[in-house]
Amino acid sequence: MTALFRRAGERPHPLVEVLGLLLWLLLFTRLHAAMGTDVTAATDNALALQSAEKAAHLDIELHANACLAAHPVLSHLAVYLYRLYYVAIIGVLLWVFLRHAEVYRQVRRTLVAMTVLVLPVYWAVPMSPPRFALTGTVDIVALYDIFGNTSRDIGNGQNHFSAMPSLHVGWALWCAYAGWSALRATHPRWALLPWIFPVLMTADVLATGNHYVLDVAGSVVLVAVSIAVASLWRRKDQGQVS
Repeated sequence: MTALFRRAGERPHPLVEVLGLLLWLLLFTRLHAAMGTDVTAATDNALALQSAEKAAHLDIELHANACLAAHPVLSHLAVYLYRLYYVAIIGVLLWVFLRHAEVYRQVRRTLVAMTVLVLPVYWAVPMSPPRFALTGTVDIVALYDIFGNTSRDIGNGQNHFSAMPSLHVGWALWCAYAGWSALRATHPRWALLPWIFPVLMTADVLATGNHYVLDVAGSVVLVAVSIAVASLWRRKDQGQVS
């Protein structure tokens, strides 16, 4: 039992980490579900976002959605990626914890910062996804959902109006950042490969009708700010230790 509580280099106590992250995930899930319940505001915000995208010639969601909807096999694969992304998050977090303790605290702090920073945005700016607010969108996740028809069930306790920013893309960007941080010193070429994940996820959420282009841009901003916050957090801790 004592091995569970022993530090390994820069690695925190495993049991404390697991319990802490599980408790925070539970709290985040509850808070997230309680936000973005104003359907009218979410629809109005989505229409405003669509207008901004049209003005900037970024409104590619319908075209991407139609292309994917025409290919059932690709649609099934897209749904698997959309639904099972959390497996990648858990895998990356565990891999960094076990094999790259030198960067674990930074990437974990970035993950926590993302969840803290995104909640006020979801509260202040509820946003309907294209599958609800963009006429002509095929709800591909609902059509091929591996978890049943939960993606359109407004009363299932999930927040369906938090499209801005896209956390699917945000988590994928975090996974890429974690992988890049772990590999860049020893395997700089391999460190570029994790960035394929957010590219695939971006294509996935746009084509399945779950997010707008500007939602993806919001995800990039969220992750960049979270990395900066985590870096300031690390410097503060280092200053206290010294």
